[in-house]
Amino acid sequence: MRTTFKLILISFFLLLSFTDFAQNKATQTKPSKKKEILIQFSGVAVDHDSLKPIPFVSIMIKNSNRGTISDYFGYFSFVAEANDTIDFNALGYRKISYVIPDTLSTDKYSLIQVLKKDTFNLKEARIYSWPSKAEFEAAFLNYNSPNGDMERAKKNMALAQKKELLYGSKLDAQANFSNYMEDQNSKLYNAGQYPTISLLNPIAWAQFIEAWKNGQLKVQ
Repeated sequence: MRTTFKLILISFFLLLSFTDFAQNKATQTKPSKKKEILIQFSGVAVDHDSLKPIPFVSIMIKNSNRGTISDYFGYFSFVAEANDTIDFNALGYRKISYVIPDTLSTDKYSLIQVLKKDTFNLKEARIYSWPSKAEFEAAFLNYNSPNGDMERAKKNMALAQKKELLYGSKLDAQANFSNYMEDQNSKLYNAGQYPTISLLNPIAWAQFIEAWKNGQLKVQ
């Protein structure tokens, strides 16, 4: 009976020692996971020459799909990690990268990123008014030029007569409607008060002088 009890006790201690050894072995061989340091990365993207903010700059963490776009004033802010490589891309500017330092003492980091303009040459684009040289040659040879100064003068006078008739013609339905709506808006604007006087309005004077030069003012 004692022998059996001793065997059971020895087996228990051996099993306990083996379990403790396995746990220590697993702890030693398991690689330590690197601690992530999150940073609130903020800043402004500006032009190298004028130092004006650059809107809509693509700001992405390299080899990832995380990032943001700067607003109209070039400002950006997003969460990144220490030692991340940040890529800045903007149309018409050179691509530039920046690495967030891993020696920061706070969880916030600000940056003024300067971007240089990128110049590149476009291929020559030739635009023709005719599909082929043969059609252009035929049109050029068959072109009837004016006979002389008299013919050109007649055409110019015809345009002047049409312009004069246009000024003297009555308004159509659409023009009458627009004129009526403008008159109603003017009345609503001056409702409850004296109408505005355009005597000291520089815009009204400019419109008056322009109409005078164009001959739109007539003595009734």
